[in-house]
Amino acid sequence: MANKHPKALPYLFFSEMWERFGYYLMIGIFTFYLKDTVDGFAMSEAEASDLYGTFIAFVFLTPFIGGLLADRVLGYRNSITIGGILMGVGYCLMSVHDLTTLYIAMLLVIIGNGFFKPNISTLLGNIYNDEDYKARKDAGYNIFYMGINIGAFISNFFAAALYNLYGWGAAFIAAGIGMFLGIVIFWLGTKHFKHADVIKPKSESDMSLLQIFGVILLPAVGFGLIGFFLPEPLVGSKTTDAFLFGCIPVIFFYGRLLYKSPQEEKRPIAAMLAIFAVVIAFWAVFKQNGSTLNTWADRYTDREIPAPMRPTLKALYLVDTIEYKMDSVVVMDHQFRVKDKKIKEWNYPSYFKNMKKEDLPKEGGAVYAFNANLFQSVNPFWVVALTPLVLAFFGFLRRKGREPSTPTKIALGLLISALSCFVIVGAVYASNNGAMKSSAWWFISSYAVITIGELFLSPMGLSMVSKLSPPRLTALMMGGWFLATSIGNKLSGVLSSLWDGYENKANFFYVNFILLTCAALLMFGMLKWLNKIFKEHA
Repeated sequence: MANKHPKALPYLFFSEMWERFGYYLMIGIFTFYLKDTVDGFAMSEAEASDLYGTFIAFVFLTPFIGGLLADRVLGYRNSITIGGILMGVGYCLMSVHDLTTLYIAMLLVIIGNGFFKPNISTLLGNIYNDEDYKARKDAGYNIFYMGINIGAFISNFFAAALYNLYGWGAAFIAAGIGMFLGIVIFWLGTKHFKHADVIKPKSESDMSLLQIFGVILLPAVGFGLIGFFLPEPLVGSKTTDAFLFGCIPVIFFYGRLLYKSPQEEKRPIAAMLAIFAVVIAFWAVFKQNGSTLNTWADRYTDREIPAPMRPTLKALYLVDTIEYKMDSVVVMDHQFRVKDKKIKEWNYPSYFKNMKKEDLPKEGGAVYAFNANLFQSVNPFWVVALTPLVLAFFGFLRRKGREPSTPTKIALGLLISALSCFVIVGAVYASNNGAMKSSAWWFISSYAVITIGELFLSPMGLSMVSKLSPPRLTALMMGGWFLATSIGNKLSGVLSSLWDGYENKANFFYVNFILLTCAALLMFGMLKWLNKIFKEHA
């Protein structure tokens, strides 16, 4: 039995796979949709990056309250179901081309993810708390994480094909259908994990829900409004200030939780909070995949499809056909279509602006290119491909008695992720700072490196929370992990919005490298303390 995984794992695996299919389908096209000048909202790069960063920040902030309600009132299965339904409805509403409706849809996704995300991860950890499975918890989270990325990988192909055939609306509806499929699979497997769905007893030191709403959530709204109405933005934009100010009461809550907890719980909670703070830097860099790296793939990467592959990809509706006309813009690519075909200053679509003159098609010709959002599948491809290798590597070290501790894995993940920045710097130099297109292999290689870092860090973080959390606080502390992700996500939007201000794009990626390296050094500096706590409590 000790060598097997629980029967609940496949159901949670496929539930999360379809949930992530919907989320990553939506997020992979989100900034393209915002910037589309015909069927989108014609936002600038900075506007789209700011809204993207704010959106994904709030998506990962609400797990704080979703985990709390699951722990105290709703239970995990009910919370997961509520969250999935809200997200599915939100994705479908995004198919309506109206800015107010878009904001309502975003709100539903934000609330829904708060109920879904921390609780399915917590439920998985509870199942692995059985003595028969405890030793394989890290491996279980790695397998679960692979499910997340299978969904993320396939989602972008559906998004490209549906967009090319029917437009943005069909792609967003597909995201909703994927979410509903995930909920159906979840309930089909409920008999295998209902025993792990236990509402935790409340400690005398815990705040009541009424206290939390009055002392934490309402002040968070108040602080957010203060940040929004400051005369001048302190960090990038008003929405960034509002978000960061709104986080202050939530951070205070976790500080109070540490202070008020029984003595035997203080050290593991302190260890988790320290790791949460450090990994913010990882998410600030990694989550640029939907903004800065989307822009690099779209504008600076050679996306032209080799001739032998064109018939197959055309049949699958995975091709952007970008027509070249000197005196007008007649483009079938989602990013560069314009309504007025006589805008002379465009001269030709942006895709052609950093191509060598001898590589330009003839007047009236076209370039057949991969949809830019397909590059969003590079990271999940590497996760699926590399997860078995990482598991085998850790398994080999475990048999030798030399497997790194969970904190050591996280520290190594930060360091490896920092090195990925050098690869994309290579792309900048190879493209002469974007004056010509770089090979897609630079992009693919950079993702390979940061994916190894991700596999050392992200599933280990989920496993860490499950190992160290007091039973009564597991989902709440999982919400803390996602709070760190949330702050990092918002900072990713802040960093991305600075893109246009860097004349030398290599310097932009050097900043990312420095940020991750400092975080890695800080984590290595805490290892002795963290490893001692893990040895005592995990």
